[in-house]
Amino acid sequence: MPSIAGSRSSPITDPKAETGSATPQKRCLRSDSARIRKTRIPSTPLPVQTSPLKRKSPRVCVNDSPNSPLKVIEKSFTKSSKSPVKKRLSDCFLEKPAWDPSDVEQLCAVKEALHVSTAPTALVCREDEQNKILLFCKECVELEKAGSLYVCGCPGTGKSLSMEKVKEDIVNWAKEAGIQPPDTLSINCTTLTNASEIFSKIVGRTQTQSKAKGSKLPLQDLRYLYSQKQHLPGTRMVLIIADELDYLITKDRAVLHDLFMLTTMPFSRCILIGIANAIDLADRFLPKLQSLNCKPMVITFRAYSKDQIITILKQRLMALPYTVFQPQALELCARKVAAASGDMRKALSICRSAIEMLEAEVRDSFSKLNLPSLERDDHQRSASCGILPKPDNNIVRVDHVAIALSKAYKSPVVDTIQSLPQHQQIILCSAVKLFRGGKKDATVGELNKFYMDVCKSTLIPPVGIVEFSSMCRVLGDQGILKLGQSREDKLRRVALKIDEAVVSFALQEVRFFRSCLQ
Repeated sequence: MPSIAGSRSSPITDPKAETGSATPQKRCLRSDSARIRKTRIPSTPLPVQTSPLKRKSPRVCVNDSPNSPLKVIEKSFTKSSKSPVKKRLSDCFLEKPAWDPSDVEQLCAVKEALHVSTAPTALVCREDEQNKILLFCKECVELEKAGSLYVCGCPGTGKSLSMEKVKEDIVNWAKEAGIQPPDTLSINCTTLTNASEIFSKIVGRTQTQSKAKGSKLPLQDLRYLYSQKQHLPGTRMVLIIADELDYLITKDRAVLHDLFMLTTMPFSRCILIGIANAIDLADRFLPKLQSLNCKPMVITFRAYSKDQIITILKQRLMALPYTVFQPQALELCARKVAAASGDMRKALSICRSAIEMLEAEVRDSFSKLNLPSLERDDHQRSASCGILPKPDNNIVRVDHVAIALSKAYKSPVVDTIQSLPQHQQIILCSAVKLFRGGKKDATVGELNKFYMDVCKSTLIPPVGIVEFSSMCRVLGDQGILKLGQSREDKLRRVALKIDEAVVSFALQEVRFFRSCLQ
């Protein structure tokens, strides 16, 4: 018994401890803590033993910090994964190598991709409008009933391109459903010698025209044709797409009314879709059409926003195997065009102009190589040292787009507008809001009401009607406004002599006017 007690009271002299074994010691109980404190500590230091309990907690590791590189990458990936379409567009756009502007084949491919006449492979940012038009056409074809649709929107908002896509979709849908597709007739009203010629084109496309009386007036032939029952089983519906419908308004409004009334005939088989740039055109002729019981369905194409313009530009450039633009350059172009008019055709024109500037810049750099023999050797040595521009710089930069924008919008009129007094600038801002949507002119009194509203919304004290009329005369003398003649100043007709986009571009840098013009 004493020998056993002695071995327990001296655990330090254990042979395992003397040999420095890596086997971890058993954890001492709390009751043995007093006995361990009384034990004499030897002069020879014990071997250091690492305990697994003393390792650093994984919660305070570097990689688990919210600002660690791994977490930052994780957050960026999570954020970008919310929009897979945008991520795919940007990744494909940035991962490509830079293009060579000196290559004629590449240059032609880029210019063709950004040309207005080049139809994109897929029309993006107009899916909702296309679906509405397609559903309207499907319903008319399925039920074999006539109908009318009015499509309006500012220039360059994708109306005509959307209609081309709808024509293809309606034919494909009819073939898949086993339905006879409609016969399509596309008419540009600006090519008509007179407004009534549109009825001749419709009669020429109608397959059952032999049933008409053969009258000299095509409108009477159509009325007779659509007023009696169609007996031929192979009779097809006719989809009439009348582009630039504004022309019929300006020439003869009765022609427009007769055209839409064809869809109200008892046995009419025509589907009429009218396209116009003026947004308020429907307000001018819809009340009359409603009284004639032929009011069309209206679909409005809004101006493109900055994000939509960027998406369309990237979608056109995705087919190219190289990078042409800096992302910042595309964003600058989209922001300025969206603020001015939202015209996609204008954005494409500015991008092509920026490409031409880069082309001239590269051409100038190559012309410097045509030097005398001594200078050429020095130039070649400098090129080998990396002094010449690298191929990575052969992309359209922000400065190229900025110059193209200034050429597209900058004019002496812009300088004049920017140097005007504040109240005259407010009058121009009011005129843009008044004439937005296709309205040509108004009275000075109507313009003064818009001017008062702008001043009230911005807490700026307005001027009286006499001073307001004198400022309008000053703007008329400078060629910005056009004033008519009248005995009373309030009844004088006033109109803008410059484009609304020029006024918007000149005043968009001022936050005050940017908010007013929205």
